Amino acid sequence: MRHERVGRPIRRLLIANRGEIAVRIVSACRGAGIQPVAVYSEADRNALHVRLAGEAICIGAAPAAESYLNQDAMITAAKAVRADAIHPGYGFLAENADFADSCRSEGLVFVGPSAGAMRLMADKAAAKRLARQAGVPVVPGYDGEDQSDAVLSRQARRIGFPLMIKAALGGGGKGMHGVHRPRDLAAVLAQARREAAAAFGDNRLMLERLIGRPRHIEVQVLGDEHGRIVSVGERECSIQRRHQKVIEESPSPAVDAALRERLTGYALAIAQMAGYSNAGTVEFLVDESGGVYFLEMNTRIQVEHAVTEAVYGVDLVRLQIAIAAGERLQLPAGALRPRGHAIECRIYAEDPQTGFLPSTGPVLVFETPDGPGVRNDIGTFMGDEIGPDYDPLLAKLTVHAADRAGAIGRLRDALSRYTILALQTNLTFLRSVVRDPEFERGEFDVEFLDRHPQLAAEREVPPPECLFAAAAAELLRPGGAGELESLWRQIGPWRLGGHEVGLRWDCDGRRFEVSARRHADGAWTLRSEGSEFSGTIERIGACTVVLRGPQSVSAFQVVARDAVVWVARRGESWRLDRQRPPSLEHRRRTHASDGSRSLTAPMPGRVVRVEVKVQDRVRPHQVLVILEAMKMEHAIEAPTAGVVRKVHCHAGDSVRAGAGLVDLDETL
Repeated sequence: MRHERVGRPIRRLLIANRGEIAVRIVSACRGAGIQPVAVYSEADRNALHVRLAGEAICIGAAPAAESYLNQDAMITAAKAVRADAIHPGYGFLAENADFADSCRSEGLVFVGPSAGAMRLMADKAAAKRLARQAGVPVVPGYDGEDQSDAVLSRQARRIGFPLMIKAALGGGGKGMHGVHRPRDLAAVLAQARREAAAAFGDNRLMLERLIGRPRHIEVQVLGDEHGRIVSVGERECSIQRRHQKVIEESPSPAVDAALRERLTGYALAIAQMAGYSNAGTVEFLVDESGGVYFLEMNTRIQVEHAVTEAVYGVDLVRLQIAIAAGERLQLPAGALRPRGHAIECRIYAEDPQTGFLPSTGPVLVFETPDGPGVRNDIGTFMGDEIGPDYDPLLAKLTVHAADRAGAIGRLRDALSRYTILALQTNLTFLRSVVRDPEFERGEFDVEFLDRHPQLAAEREVPPPECLFAAAAAELLRPGGAGELESLWRQIGPWRLGGHEVGLRWDCDGRRFEVSARRHADGAWTLRSEGSEFSGTIERIGACTVVLRGPQSVSAFQVVARDAVVWVARRGESWRLDRQRPPSLEHRRRTHASDGSRSLTAPMPGRVVRVEVKVQDRVRPHQVLVILEAMKMEHAIEAPTAGVVRKVHCHAGDSVRAGAGLVDLDETL
């Protein structure tokens, strides 16, 4: 795509971000003949974006406040490597107008809009006022300067319940909560203020009417620094958990030509009034009757930009850089014509069965699908360690096909070939969503996952062949390849009698057993719950186990860490917790003999608040401790009524997964 260059050439670009977006910017720089320079925290020394950039500089310790959010360190790094420009990606400093000003005052090109436009649109209350001036409808609510509890409570009663609380400078679902009952308002306001202050340095809030079952649809806009603004289609972003997008697609299955024209007109009107340049996204809610409400404008590249690139044949990141260099947009004056349909899934390190709590740990297997119409944007690799300091997004999978039905079929196939071990991910959840009939018909809205909680809870029972593969991996462990006396000394298998050994695992609360007998010819017979395998077993490489039977050959991926075995086949994976022999087993008891229960941290994190003290009486579901991990707050609640016997933590403490937080006496 041609551009007229008018100045400010960019030869070296500092990428002020990490993860998959940093990798994406590296790719765009390479295509434009620009030298990318990565930054990294001490925790990211061996990260993928650092490896791919070819040149990198450390900017501080693992906490984001000391590295990726440290403006001075970022500017110093850019000057040290003689960068011409800085690309902030999304998140961290991407929408920080002060940082944009600092870049430009230091003679660095900031790849993004003007600081003035960023300030205007970052303040959601001001953005709503601008939208009203542009003739764009907005959600009724309160966005005033008086932030006292009394005023917010009075305004909440005026708006009516249910309502939505939002951080005035919010984004990414942080500081955003629905409130359905007046009695919950005070506690949710306090939580939203804390999250807003932690994420954006500003605890101001907005109240909005909660629109019932809306769709979340956004319009991509691009503006150059010569006053030209164009739109590049819309995206559907209604599949969300915790107000964060999970699956996005373009074009939206709910948008016809007339609605597309309205949305595009509204988006361009807002961008023009803001004097906008570079890439931005104007977001809307569309209710069941087709009513449109302005939601916000994101003044950066979006996570879901890949679906627009696939459908409209543009490179949005490269266009961002070209615009920042002063080039003129050469896109057609009218709307670009979509080519086919694209869908993106966000791959997160999180456990849907525990309310999407983030997951940490090693990436022992990382295999992505490929083929026509399949794109992988990745920010991690095999051998990486996922910690608690950053957002849990690991990668994005985008598929493109001639129509939506073809894209769904391609997505289902690609997800069946996606494997990540050995930490919890949302892959099984994504497979469940894209198989759902309502999703297939395009009949969903932002409340879709709330109405279908079973999609997050679904997890298949491990089939016998996967148990056999786990058993084979145990039997083939170095130093114990079928040697019964060696196996007897190991944690997993134990002697059942004669030449037979037994293995036992727990999976999602169920116990599974496999008996194994080795024959004189080296073959094995494995049995579990009425199923049997007879044949040879072998390990290929570090994590592949092959079962060769008389009529079939099956390959599995098996990895072990501590007392956990992970098994994967055709994209599905299972976590199996090893059990000791029955005579040696010492089960952990949920309740101690005195009737007390120890509530533990479900993941590594930082204690934000301790809400109780010793001898406090608590009710079921009362919040005891609030943890912060991967940029979100997580409440630890009392499972039953009781009395607090001991508190093991204080605000500001860093805790590991499984650390004791509060001991609760439930014998009352």
